[in-house]
Parts: sequence; structure tokens; C-alpha cells
Amino acid sequence: METIQFEGIKVGLKQSKDGFILTLAVHPEDLPDDLMRDFVGSRYQVVMVRLGDTDQPLSREGEFPGDHAVKLAGIVCRDSDFWAYILTVHQDEVTGEKQAAQWLCAYLSIESRKELKTDIDARNLFIQLKRSFDLWKAQ
Repeated sequence: METIQFEGIKVGLKQSKDGFILTLAVHPEDLPDDLMRDFVGSRYQVVMVRLGDTDQPLSREGEFPGDHAVKLAGIVCRDSDFWAYILTVHQDEVTGEKQAAQWLCAYLSIESRKELKTDIDARNLFIQLKRSFDLWKAQ
């Protein structure tokens, strides 16, 4: 099986009754002949990676650190190992996700984990806590 590879630029996205329609602009020199010859309605398995300014794959974590921290905080609070870490290292008993979220918010001095999106100080403290948890878990 031969793959078709080309670079495209997202120029549009809309929704139809069948799903989303992604529109890409492809430079004429990059457009594969096989793709041009295939019939409308042909199916493809698509793999895409977003490129940065240096033509290297772009990490979403670095692009939106606040969003990543909010997501990671939700994952950590559901982790029973994190509950054990809180008990072992911080001497506070946590027995579920809701308690872990409350403990985390108190520890970070925030009202909601969503504040990690915009509160840089709380986010930095969370990153330190997450590193400490990861080291503890690796023991």
C-alpha cells in the first residue's frame, strides 16, 4: 500500500448532515496525481500533524499550557494513586475525585481547577506538585 503525502493549509470547516467538511488549500506542486484521479466519494484514512514555523510537529501542550493544566488536573484528581500521594506526603485523607479536587483547589488557593487556565502562579505550583507526585509514584 502506497501512502499519499502532501502539505495543506486549513482554510475552512463547516458542518453538513453527514459530518464535518474540512477544506484544505494544497499548493499545485504538492497535490498528488493519485488524489486528483480518485473519484469524489473515495474514502481515505487520514493522519495529520500540525506543523510549526520550523516545519516540525507542533506540541499542543506548549501552545495552550492553561488548557493542558486544567485537563491534567482533572486526570490527576481521578487517580487513586494521587489520593495515596496526598495522604502519604501531605497527611490529608482523600477518598475520591471530588475530595481530591477540593484538596487541590485549597492547596493551589483557587476556587476551581478551571482557574489553572489563567492563573499562572497556581499553574506553576500545580506543575511542581505534579512533578512531586510523578517522582513519588515512580518509587
